[in-house]
Amino acid sequence: MDDDLHKPWHAKSAEDVLKKLQTSEEGLSDAEAEKRLQKDGCNVLCQKKQKSILEMLKEQLTDVMVIILIAAALLSMLLNEWTEAIVILVIVALDAAVSIIQEKKAANALEALKSIGAPTARVLREGEESLIPARELVAGDIVYLEDGSIVPADIRLLSTNNLKIQEAALTGESVPLEKEDDTSYAEDTPLGDRRNMAYSSSIVMYGNGTGVVVETGMRTQVGKIAGMLDQQDEYDTPLKQKLNAVGKTLSIFGLFVCIVIFVIGSLYGRPWVPLLMTAISLAISVIPEGLPATATIVMALGVQRMAEENALVRKLPAVETLGGASVICCDKTGTLTKNRMTVTDIAMNGDFETKETTKVADAAKKHAVYRELVYAAALCNNASFDPDRPGEILGDPTEGALLFLTDAFGKDHEELEDKYPRVFEQPFDSERKRMTTVHKMEEEYTAYTKGAVDEILPLCTYILTSRGERPITEEDQTQIRDLCYHMSTDALRVLGFAKRTLSRIPEEDDENLEHDLTFLGATGMIDPPREEVIPAVETCRDAGIRTIMITGDHKETAVAIAQQLGIFCEGNLVVAGDELHQMSEEALDQAIKRTTVFARVTPADKLRIIESLRRTGEVAAMTGDGVNDAPALKAADIGIAMGKSGTDVAKDASDMILLDDDFTTIEYAIREGRRIYRNIQKVIQFLLAGNVAEILTLFLATLINWDAPLLAVHILLINLITDSLPAIALGVDPASKNIMKHKPVKSGTLFERGLVIRVMLHGIYITAATVLAYRYGLTSDNHAAGMTMAFLVLAISQLLHALNQRSNTDSVFARGNGHNKALYGTIVVSGAVLTCILLIPALRRFFSLVVLTGAQWGMTALLSLLPLFLVEITKLIKRIRNKKKTRE
Repeated sequence: MDDDLHKPWHAKSAEDVLKKLQTSEEGLSDAEAEKRLQKDGCNVLCQKKQKSILEMLKEQLTDVMVIILIAAALLSMLLNEWTEAIVILVIVALDAAVSIIQEKKAANALEALKSIGAPTARVLREGEESLIPARELVAGDIVYLEDGSIVPADIRLLSTNNLKIQEAALTGESVPLEKEDDTSYAEDTPLGDRRNMAYSSSIVMYGNGTGVVVETGMRTQVGKIAGMLDQQDEYDTPLKQKLNAVGKTLSIFGLFVCIVIFVIGSLYGRPWVPLLMTAISLAISVIPEGLPATATIVMALGVQRMAEENALVRKLPAVETLGGASVICCDKTGTLTKNRMTVTDIAMNGDFETKETTKVADAAKKHAVYRELVYAAALCNNASFDPDRPGEILGDPTEGALLFLTDAFGKDHEELEDKYPRVFEQPFDSERKRMTTVHKMEEEYTAYTKGAVDEILPLCTYILTSRGERPITEEDQTQIRDLCYHMSTDALRVLGFAKRTLSRIPEEDDENLEHDLTFLGATGMIDPPREEVIPAVETCRDAGIRTIMITGDHKETAVAIAQQLGIFCEGNLVVAGDELHQMSEEALDQAIKRTTVFARVTPADKLRIIESLRRTGEVAAMTGDGVNDAPALKAADIGIAMGKSGTDVAKDASDMILLDDDFTTIEYAIREGRRIYRNIQKVIQFLLAGNVAEILTLFLATLINWDAPLLAVHILLINLITDSLPAIALGVDPASKNIMKHKPVKSGTLFERGLVIRVMLHGIYITAATVLAYRYGLTSDNHAAGMTMAFLVLAISQLLHALNQRSNTDSVFARGNGHNKALYGTIVVSGAVLTCILLIPALRRFFSLVVLTGAQWGMTALLSLLPLFLVEITKLIKRIRNKKKTRE
């Protein structure tokens, strides 16, 4: 017996549970309850301490790029170059502020978990019933459960009366689980099959019962999920990782070049102050300080577009991450399916002989034949439509499905109930597995029975056919059982219906009405897949994205739905929870490459699946709506919650919420994410080409022993005005028409094949034009004129270069990718800013610029156009080579 006391709660008998908890069916005393409350704590979920603003600020200021910028600002102050110092510090402050505000908006899933707990509980204290706050429950309390209540803690049931509990948020199963109190289960029984337990946050849908509290607070199943969320590490998104890698690489390179420049200048015997200023200018030119801000703005604009399409993005990098997703893990209930039980098949009359069911749509055309079955479905039913929520059901989802069936036949169940009032009922119970109601119909009484077919058939002596009633034969019963078995193998839940005519109303509750019945037929129901999901899954497949169904449902049901959706095909694997538990990490990593369905899984299983996908190099997205999805939603590269059917926990753990619960919205989000990813690459290519030009210009000037052709303030102005505005416009460039035909990018870097070569080549073109401009200005022995020409050529050529970034192969004059009016507008605005700086004397003096002669203006114009034409020639050569390869 002592060994039994150490088993999990569902594996113990009720007597052992009470003994282990040192309580009885009379409940605890107030004094004992208070003692346990002090020892174990309140029945609430703990919350991880949030980062303070100072901690978030520390994280921002320890970034490598930011450290280099701050160092450059401090050096500028020491050298009394306050303009450069102030501009640099303003940039750092703005970037930190944006990042902190974004992080403060991040959701806290544990707050939502706390909000779903039951506020009060009916308990037995001192032998008397009391209503207490649920937070004061302790292990050993005896709790009453009733229809519509929320289970306040984890409870081992002691008695039940037709008790059914909806556990979809924990197990993923859409059908309420029928509970029982007199059975113990094996220790490894899945959570969804533990019928002697009621778990915190689940909902009582039918009946009532009592039980003893076995776990409270963080020790409950919901609490364990909260613990998973609390212990999970925060993962950087792929985009953030790539941007960080770009920044670190460039920063290290920049420091190296600064040292080289300083050494070369020292060898020339140049004063150390100008050398330091040149080094500062070089450090600023290396770091793409506009890149994080531009990427953030590009993603924010994408977020606005997605919000208009019912996709609410909670974390900006999620936009780009979804575009790079290679796997989407979908929770079945409410995500791939409608989360509403629906009758799809009917079997009666000759269906049992042909061994083929009739679809509801076809059956509705033969209304007279199915009249009695429809009446039985409508009248032997305790569910009703919610008057406040059209289309929603109050009561058991299975009975709700029968109401929708009644509607499909053009009948109103309320009108039928008024016309044929119920005068007697034998309620459903777990032993009989059936329910009977008696109705006054004309001059007689009719009893309708529904329940498990195997329980009803032995009670039937007749069967209803299109020619009327006749005695039922053994062959009839065999055919009925065979067809019902066939429906169950298709993952349909089967209900049988029968009737009996009575001459009077039963006088006693225990009077046996269920004999000499006439078998009417059977229905098959399922939580059906969303029709719009099928083409969405196909589009994802075309885009190289694999869809995996993860569900708490049984394997047969999951596979049936997955096949209908095109998720499970020949050659794919299905893994059940018990099989998953036996797999090592290495075995799971191998199996997951072919698995498209995981069935009967727990929250920990879902988290393990996501982690396996990450280990195998996949960019994993996960959709879900239940509490049990929250840890995996948080761990995935991008978590997607359902806005309508989703729990607060799922929404708060997610990166994106589908406001319409429409899976096709994910298709749009993927398209938008890929567009953003490609546009960010265009931005990087554009900004880095300019940075390369700035570096090479200063490096060549130092090698030749020239005075610096550009000041730090010039570089800052170009990077923030003439670079950033066109870069933002490139971020909203229209998507390519074939963007969903490409495989997802799995590279760990934003520098894909060819990008580095293009950046270097374009940078060299701009460098050549800038150096030539500076040299031409020096012919008049005027350093200020040369510096002004170098500044203008660098700025204008980069503005024009933005036009070249829209495509790496098509000419800037081609119209195949559509117009980008924003880009044209930003070029005009940036040009206007440059004009103001040159025409307004105060601004011109602030930036150390001078007025140019007509010849100098002419040469500036020609050299500014030079990089544009050189890039066009490069593209032309590439197009010719591509055509040649195609012909070969």
